[in-house]
Amino acid sequence: MSDFDRAHQAFLANNYVQAIYLYEQAITTDPTDKRAYWFLGMALLLQGQEAEAQMTWLTAMAEGESSDVEAWTAELAQALEAEAARQYSQGQVSQAWLLRQHLREVYPSDINNLLHIAILALQLERFEPELLQELGILEGLRLPDAQIDESLVFHLLSQLLDQVWPHPLIVEYADVSSRHIADPDVYVDLVSTSALKYAYFYRQAGAAALLTEFCLRLQPDTLSLLVELAAFYQNSRQYEKGIATARRCLELATELPDQVFASYLIIRGLMTAGGYWSEALAMQTEHEVLIQKLLAARPVPLDLVRNARLNVVSFFFPYFRDEARRNRMLQEQLFEISCANMQFHNQSYWEKYQHRHATKRLNADRDRPLRIGYVSHCFYEHSVGWLARWLMQYHDRSQFELYLYFLSYKAMPQDSLQPYYMQLADQARTCGADRIEIAETIFNDDLDILIDLDSVTLDVTCNVLSLKPAPIQVTWLGWDAIGLPTVDYFIADPYVLPDNAQEYYSEKIWRLPQTYLAIDGFEVGIPTLRRDELEIPTEAVIFFSGQRGYKRHGETARLQMQIIKQVPNSYFLIKGLADQAAVQDFFEQLAQEEGVDPGRLRFLPETPLEAMHRANLQIADVVLDTFPYNGATTTMETLWMGIPLVTRVGEQFAARNSYTMLKNAGIEAGIAWTDAEYVEWGVRFGTDPELRQQVHWQLLRSRQTAPLWNAKQFTRDMENAYRQMWHRFVEESHGQESEGDRRNDS
Repeated sequence: MSDFDRAHQAFLANNYVQAIYLYEQAITTDPTDKRAYWFLGMALLLQGQEAEAQMTWLTAMAEGESSDVEAWTAELAQALEAEAARQYSQGQVSQAWLLRQHLREVYPSDINNLLHIAILALQLERFEPELLQELGILEGLRLPDAQIDESLVFHLLSQLLDQVWPHPLIVEYADVSSRHIADPDVYVDLVSTSALKYAYFYRQAGAAALLTEFCLRLQPDTLSLLVELAAFYQNSRQYEKGIATARRCLELATELPDQVFASYLIIRGLMTAGGYWSEALAMQTEHEVLIQKLLAARPVPLDLVRNARLNVVSFFFPYFRDEARRNRMLQEQLFEISCANMQFHNQSYWEKYQHRHATKRLNADRDRPLRIGYVSHCFYEHSVGWLARWLMQYHDRSQFELYLYFLSYKAMPQDSLQPYYMQLADQARTCGADRIEIAETIFNDDLDILIDLDSVTLDVTCNVLSLKPAPIQVTWLGWDAIGLPTVDYFIADPYVLPDNAQEYYSEKIWRLPQTYLAIDGFEVGIPTLRRDELEIPTEAVIFFSGQRGYKRHGETARLQMQIIKQVPNSYFLIKGLADQAAVQDFFEQLAQEEGVDPGRLRFLPETPLEAMHRANLQIADVVLDTFPYNGATTTMETLWMGIPLVTRVGEQFAARNSYTMLKNAGIEAGIAWTDAEYVEWGVRFGTDPELRQQVHWQLLRSRQTAPLWNAKQFTRDMENAYRQMWHRFVEESHGQESEGDRRNDS
């Protein structure tokens, strides 16, 4: 056996000290055998002697002609490539990364090696998106004649989309990589799935839209992609694109469920933008016709993707009209179909859950501590997050074990509420968006009561509730009741639903004695709004409305203009998430029609922090609520800051939120039961500073006495409701019902 062979044997055994000695002997014996130099250098490199390794390779090439050096360089590169692959196969990722870094010095533009380096950097947690630029990968993938390993391109793409927070350079890589993946279906499947994650986990809808555009470049006019793209555009405030893409979806849709969802997307785009009231109203009429056709067809079975979309298509009806019975009927019929489809496709889970619930009922202990769970995608700095935290904080842990289910979870290190909720829970479950995984997690926790905080705002939650993984299911806070036959109760109070509401609610309405919601208060920051900067005189009266585009109902906005017209020296501040240009055009046109100088309108940008937004409310003398969909969190914030509110009360839950909050703050002023009263209260507040001051002081004093600001008592009321729900569940197995339960029937 030659010296080189003995040295190489030691090298392959990772005995680099012995290999170095033997390679040096081989070079002494035959200085012309360049292989010994290549492997001696690699042995030195793997021993941490980087400078010595480079000197060894340079020595081997020192006296060669240019053609020789070129050939030797190719040999060295081949050796480095092979050894990097061998080290990686043995799990030595750091060693493979080191070897490829030196291969990069030999051949800087070897795109396949550069792809390997990026993949290894991800595994070693050394990756930063800028590496794609620094290595020249993006530039290399744009070269027309590059010999590129498709599997490496795809592998890096899948790793980047799976592991790294959305970044413009990663989106750019997804773009340039598309031309190097031969099968469009493979690329589209990966990238479109990642786009959903970017949009709903990372909340990066703009990046998700770009990824989907890349997919559509390969598969033009694909309805499923366009449906997602329309929502991504709308969520990233690309309003015109969102509306246009939704219209394209309706043009392409040939099946009734797709037509219903596409028409919903158009409405969503128009309402999100705000200012498109006439167009939205016309589209809503067409949308309802399509829904009625769908209800008549009753599509069971229906594939799960289309079925999930049924959970949201009735979302905007309460924004257009205060017709509680009619709206509920449509919604409950849709959810009956959705629920039937979920149970059809997941029959084994449904039957398993119901079997254990029946067994649990027979063997239940009436008075033991209860295991309760709250499920939501909003346990962070979100309206639901701000309002629900007090209930979680005050729960009696000797009587209630608290489980929290974080849906579509993504860690938010900069968010103040998410870690707070994590600490509050006895058990915090971080879930993705897989309906069955979530349902199984809830079922395996063996809850007694599951409280849904999402209602129809998240289709995943609706589908989980359809399988009924907990024996008692309750909806609270997030929206109106869902209308699912598997939800047992809806939490209300004496005011937020009319007395006859049970006639058209499938859920049992459970009315708490005072309020369905209470908090101890809000954090308030430093104000950033000033009258002088807005060019508003000191003595002027400022009306304010801060709602997103969804709530800009044309007739209510017209009533607001009538108030401004009748209150001399008044100004109207308008704020909310929407297309600012469209909203401004909408209000200015209404102002002109009602004889109001558009110069009395001010359009405010979004405020980056909730605490700052609350502080800025102090600039307002009067807040004008929206109708038929009132404020909720915004109303609570207004009352906490001591600002008079004018609200129009209707029949549906969405039209009575501000009413119940005013009643539970001890305030009667500002509650209007007709359009005329709404205008009257607005004018009265605007022209009577003493009345404004009186309500202001009433609201400030109410912080110490009112049910709305007594979260401890509210928590006791909720716990009493849970206990009675549990008693009813247990006693139904014996044909009994307690007197307390009967009193809570609505």
